[in-house]
Amino acid sequence: MNKLILTDNRLKIALHIVLWVIIFIIPIYISRAVGFAEIRPLWHFYTIAIAYGIIFYVSYLYLVPEFYFKKAKWQFFLIVVVLIAVLFILIIAVNDFLLADPERDRHLEEVMKRINENRNYKRPPMGLFRLVNYAFTSLMIVGFALGLGFMDRHREDEQKRKELEKEKLHSELAFLKNQISPHFFFNTLNNIYSLTTIDTPAAQESILKLSKLMRYLLYESEQGETMLSHEIDFMVNYIALMKLRLSPKVELKVSFPTEYPDCKIPPLLFISFIENAFKHGVSHRETSFIHIEMKADSQQILFKTENSVSGTASTDKQNSGIGLENVRKRLALLFPTSHTLKIEQTDKAFNVEVKVELKKTEA
Repeated sequence: MNKLILTDNRLKIALHIVLWVIIFIIPIYISRAVGFAEIRPLWHFYTIAIAYGIIFYVSYLYLVPEFYFKKAKWQFFLIVVVLIAVLFILIIAVNDFLLADPERDRHLEEVMKRINENRNYKRPPMGLFRLVNYAFTSLMIVGFALGLGFMDRHREDEQKRKELEKEKLHSELAFLKNQISPHFFFNTLNNIYSLTTIDTPAAQESILKLSKLMRYLLYESEQGETMLSHEIDFMVNYIALMKLRLSPKVELKVSFPTEYPDCKIPPLLFISFIENAFKHGVSHRETSFIHIEMKADSQQILFKTENSVSGTASTDKQNSGIGLENVRKRLALLFPTSHTLKIEQTDKAFNVEVKVELKKTEA
């Protein structure tokens, strides 16, 4: 981002330099082309051009950001008027005194008299005409500087908004990780401890799965994207560890693809749906079920969960809604036009269906 801003600033400076070179060279080229060798009138033009340049840069670089955008508009307009007036006085001093040409001025007055004699109305005095023309042009330049300032501010606001969205994504990812970590790890460790006295090999296998899970949460999920195969391994290990605390009354069906495209997805994208299914689909008093399914091809991922609605689900509906709402927002930020999310609840079941369009990994 910083490199992009630096490149953009360098391009702006280069364009301004080229513009001023053109402003200074073209009048000389034109005067030479028409056979006009006198250089003094060109200095009159350059003096006015420099004054307009000062008005623009002072307004654009200082007055607009430091006064207009900081709710000091009357100070802004007051300084602009003073600046325009001071520069006009300097132009008069330079062009009419330092670069004065009495012969040229007398000839110009005679030409203006002849023009007025042939018209039914008189042109305003030359001094007044110059003042009005200068003031009008100066105000247009200030307006142009103000417009550029608004464009720059809009672009900066857009960049800040994108940065805030990225920070929000990181915060939501951290929230998901914190949501998974505490109770899950404590319960899993207790289950593994119980297994050590019953089935030592199973306990060892569970410890290995838990270590892989922790490694994924601590390291791989810190990246903006992870391989789909790694995310599937994470979900499989998570489900295997959650299965340790299930009673025989819970029917668990899990289906993940054995072949999947070589692509990357945001980490922990589907885990909240799985966690929600285990949290609210398990009943210790009656028969319950959890069904988890994923299909993936080169174009999209289809992920589904279906779980029974136990008697405790409704009492904790608010906390469940917060977690699912966070996932909904995350999907909207990551895949604004390339995902669908359907959540349906009946008296007996809670269903989630997510479709995400895939981006192939570049070789």
